[in-house]
Amino acid sequence: MEMSVSNQEIADMFERLADLLEIDGENPFKVRAYKNASRTISSLSKRLADMIERGEDLTQLPGIGKEIAKKIQEIVETGTLSKLKEVESRVPPSLVELLRIPGLGPKGVQAVYKSLNVRTIEDLKNAAESGKLARIPGFGEKKSKKILEEIGKIQQVGKRYKLAVVEKVAEPLLQYLKEIDGVHEAMVAGSYRRKKETVGDLDILVTCNAASPVRERFLSYESVGEILSQGETRCSVRLRDGLQVDLRVVPEECYGAALHYFTGSQAHNIAIRRLGVERGLKINEYGVFKGEARIAGKKEEDVFESVGLPYIEPELREDRGEIEAAKAGRLPKLVTIDSIKGDLHTHTKATDGYHTVEEMALAAKERGYRYIAISDHSKHLTVTRGLDERRLWEQMKEIDSLNERLDGFVVLKSIEVDIMEDGSLDLSDDVLKDLDFVIGAVHHKFNLSREKQTERIIKAMDNPHFTILAHPTGRLIGERDGYDVDIERLVEAAKERGCILELNAHPDRLDLTDEACRLAKEAGVRVAISTDAHAIGDLSFMRYGINQARRGWLEANDVVNTLPFDDLKRALRRFS
Repeated sequence: MEMSVSNQEIADMFERLADLLEIDGENPFKVRAYKNASRTISSLSKRLADMIERGEDLTQLPGIGKEIAKKIQEIVETGTLSKLKEVESRVPPSLVELLRIPGLGPKGVQAVYKSLNVRTIEDLKNAAESGKLARIPGFGEKKSKKILEEIGKIQQVGKRYKLAVVEKVAEPLLQYLKEIDGVHEAMVAGSYRRKKETVGDLDILVTCNAASPVRERFLSYESVGEILSQGETRCSVRLRDGLQVDLRVVPEECYGAALHYFTGSQAHNIAIRRLGVERGLKINEYGVFKGEARIAGKKEEDVFESVGLPYIEPELREDRGEIEAAKAGRLPKLVTIDSIKGDLHTHTKATDGYHTVEEMALAAKERGYRYIAISDHSKHLTVTRGLDERRLWEQMKEIDSLNERLDGFVVLKSIEVDIMEDGSLDLSDDVLKDLDFVIGAVHHKFNLSREKQTERIIKAMDNPHFTILAHPTGRLIGERDGYDVDIERLVEAAKERGCILELNAHPDRLDLTDEACRLAKEAGVRVAISTDAHAIGDLSFMRYGINQARRGWLEANDVVNTLPFDDLKRALRRFS
C-alpha cells in the first residue's frame, strides 16, 4: 500500500515548527500563522492529500496563505518539510519537550539552552538539582524548585495523549477497518470509549469472516511506524506519532462480552464480575458462563442483563456509584450534543479570535443553534488586546445591529472579564450591567494560596452582574496544573448566589473535571458547556464538553445551554 501523509501529521509538523521558531525568538506573527494553520488542518474533514490531487486551491482554507499552501504541498509530496529541517538544524528538536513543563515557556527554554546547553527534560532536572538553574537570571531558587516538582509529575505518569488528539487518529483508522472486506463490527474500546480526558493506547475490536484481510490491512495502514506483534487474534503496532494500537479479532458470539471487558474500567469490571459470582456465573472477555455453558456474550446488553442490570453507558463505568444507581433504577439520562441550543463562550477578532461577530454567529446558526454569546476578553489581558469599556460598548452596538438582521437566532452580549487579585472585576459595573450576562475568569496570579484563591473567586461572584465562572480551575491538561482552589466551596458559593459554573469544552482544558461536574449536579448548580471558541472550527469542541459532562453524570436539565432562548434568559438572571 502506498504511504501518504495524514492531516494530523501535517498539522503536527506546523505545530512543531511554530514551537521551535518561538524558542528561536522568531517574529510572533509568523509563529501564530503556523499555529493557525495547524489548528485549521486539524479540524479539516477532507484530506489535504486528496485536495491537492484534485487541484483544489488550499488558500481558500482559513489561515492558509500561499506560502503555507506551498509547504503543505511539499509535505504531501515528500513527507518532509525543508523549513522544519532547517530550523531543527539550529534548534534541537528535543527542546520542544521542555515546553511541556508548566512555567518554563519558550523564553525559558531558550534561556536554559543557551546558558546551560539543556536539551532534554533529564538535562533540566540535573541543572535544577545541581543549583545551576537557579543561577540563571529570571529563575531563582523558588522557580527552580517548582520546575523540579513539575518534572517529577511528568516522569511519574506514562505517556498519555489528549482525547482530541487520539480522536484524530482513531476515527479515520476505525473507518478504514470498517471498509475492509469481511469486517462485520469494529469499535474502539478502552478509556477512549469511556471518553477519558487522556488515553494511553487504543484497543480496537473487530468481528469478521475467516477470509477477511483485516489483519494484513491493519498492519499496512498508512500511519503505522512499527509492527510490535502479529498473530491470529491480536496484532499490535506503534503509529508514527508513538501511540500503540492493538487490534483484537473476536468471534461474533463473544463480541459483546469482549467489548464490555476491554472497555473497562477495571474497577467496574470487577464489580460486574462480583455480581456474576453472586448468581453462580463466570464473566470474562469470552462471555457469561453458567458452568461450562456460555449463556450470554454476543451483545453487551446481555452481559448487564445477566446480572440483573440495565445497560450502563460507557462514560459511567468507573465504579463510582453506577452499579448501585442501575440496581435502583436511578441511572441518569445523560446529556447529548443534540440537546445543546447554543454556545455561551466565544471570541472574535476584536481580541484574540480569528473571525468577526457576524461570522461566528452565522457559523453557530448553521450548526442548528438558536443563540451564541460573544464573550471577548477584557482590558487587563493585554496580550489579547482585551476590550475596555468604550470598545465593549461599540461591540454591543454591533451586536444589536446584527440581531435586527438575524431571523430565528440571537447573539447574546457578554464579556470574559478578568477577576483581579482582590476579587474585583476588570470592567466597571456601568458597562457590565448592560450585558446579557458576565463571564468571570482567572488569568493571572495562579500562585495564591488555596484560601486566598477561593476567597478571590467568591468575592467576584458577589458582584451582582457576575453570572458564569469560566474554566474554574485554570488547568491545561498535561501542560499546567490548575490553581489551588476549593472546588466544593466554589460550588456552594455558586448555589448561594445563583451563579453558573462553566464546563470549558476546549480539549486542552475540559475544566470542570468529571468529578466537579457531579458535585455541581448534586448541589443543584447548573453548568454551561461552552467551547471557548476562538475560530469557527472551534465550535465543534462542544462534543468534548459533552463527553466530560456525561462522565460527570450530567443530564440535559443540569446544563443551562440546553434551554430554549426565553428559558435561558430567565436562567441567566441571578437569584431568579
